[in-house]
Formats: sequence, C-alpha cells, structure tokens
Amino acid sequence: MAELTALESLIEMGFPRGRAEKALALTGNQGIEAAMDWLMEHEEDPDVDEPLAAPLGHTLGQEPTSSEQEPESAAGEGKPVLSEEERQEQTKRMLELVAQKQREREEREEREALERERQRRRQGQELSAARQRLQEDEMRRAAEERRREKAEELAARQRVREKIERDKAERAKKYGGNVGSQPSPPTTEPGPVPSSPSQEPPTKREYDQCRIQVRLPDGTSLTQTFRAREQLAAVRLYVELHRGEEPGGDQDPVQLLSGFPRRAFSEADMERPLQELGLVPSAVLIVAKKCPS
Repeated sequence: MAELTALESLIEMGFPRGRAEKALALTGNQGIEAAMDWLMEHEEDPDVDEPLAAPLGHTLGQEPTSSEQEPESAAGEGKPVLSEEERQEQTKRMLELVAQKQREREEREEREALERERQRRRQGQELSAARQRLQEDEMRRAAEERRREKAEELAARQRVREKIERDKAERAKKYGGNVGSQPSPPTTEPGPVPSSPSQEPPTKREYDQCRIQVRLPDGTSLTQTFRAREQLAAVRLYVELHRGEEPGGDQDPVQLLSGFPRRAFSEADMERPLQELGLVPSAVLIVAKKCPS
C-alpha cells in the first residue's frame, strides 16, 4: 500500500496547507510526528499562519514547483495512486496519532495546572503562617507594654508613699520635741441646754478619708482619695507626678487653690493635715495657671 507524503497526510487530517508546510520546514523535515508536535504546541500562536520570512527550499512531502516537475516527472509517473480505501486507512491512522498527541497534551496541561494549584496553596499557607506570626508578635508586644505601664504605675505609687513617709519623718523630727508645748486649739464653752428635752446637740462626725478632685489648667482633672490626716503636700506631690508633661524643660512646683472660698495655699499650709485645712470629707482644688513671662 502506497504511503501519503507528510504534507498530504497533514492536509488530510485537516491542517491548513500553509501551516503544514511551515511545521515541516521548522522541524527540519524530520517526519510527520515531529511536525504534528510542533502544530499541537503552536496552534494558538497568533503568527502560526504567517508564512516564513524566506523560502526554505524544497520541503519534505511538499509538492514540487513547476520548475521541479519536469526533472521529476519520470519518477512521478511511476508513483502508485492510493485507492480510496487505502487513503481512508492512512487518514485513520493519522487521526489516531493526532488524538494521541492531543491526549498527551491535555495530560501535560493537567499536570501543570495541578502543580500550579499546589504552589498556590503552599504560598497561601506560608502567607497565613506569616500573618499569624505577625499577630502573635503584636499581641506579645501589647502585653509587654501593659506590664510595663503597670510596673511604672506601681513604681509611681511607691514613690508617692515614700515621699509622704519622708515628709512625715522630717515633720516629726522638726516638731517632735515641741509637740507637748504646742498650743491647743481654743475650746468653746458649751451653750445653754435647749429647753426642749427632745433636741440634742448634733455630734460632729469624724472622717478617716478625704476625696480630693484637682482641676488642671488644660481642663482635665485628677481624683484621688487620701487619709484625712495626710498633709496637703501629699496632694501636691500626687498632682506633680500625674499631670501631663509641659513643653520646655523642668516643670515648676504646683500652686494649689481652693475653689470656694477662694484661697491660695502657702508653703506653710503644705505641712498641715487635710482635716485641719477643712478639706474633709471632699474638696475641689485648682492648679493655678502660670503667668506669662
């Protein structure tokens, strides 16, 4: 049974003549299988149907030109002509080869798609792990910041207590020897007993604690509870430790004022207990604003 040429076989399988000639030429006329591989790989190229830049001469399986037909006419006359059944059989074999190549290509593309999907999932897992590590680092830093702030607050409270204790010790050292000689506050004579037996003189309540609210110049306020026998200096120290930082160097000492009646507390008042200054059980103090220099 006579065989079709490579070009004829490709045309029989439905490939355009120009595309088949180009495939044979670019594969070096190595046979129909190499040409089919090229056609399958480049069937979606935008320039697959463009002719070659220069003629590559006689291509295997290509019909000879008019100038080449005369010298080869003698040999061509002896070429057997395929019958219809033989042509169909050969075309069937070619179509089976094309189907096989198509299956191989689809399997290769499927493997490549699976590999791309695996890479995408792996990259997604790596990104998720990196995001989780970042969140854990942020949570750890936030916890450390909270611990640091709590430690600073505890240290500030400790400094306040130590300062108050030092002030007490200095005051006790200063006035300790003259405590007995200090004049006692004048006693008031009891008034006449009311004629009504049902009325009794009101008893003065003793308070152990004092709630002080301090209004700062910027409009904010500080509120703290002190012992009634603590000195006013403890309130001033608390304000100095908890007021906001002011721009430009060291801060001046706090000057405290009472709201009503209006009164500016002196340095001597800082040594007096809150109970003695009439700030018990609660009071509102004001931090005096600085005068512009």
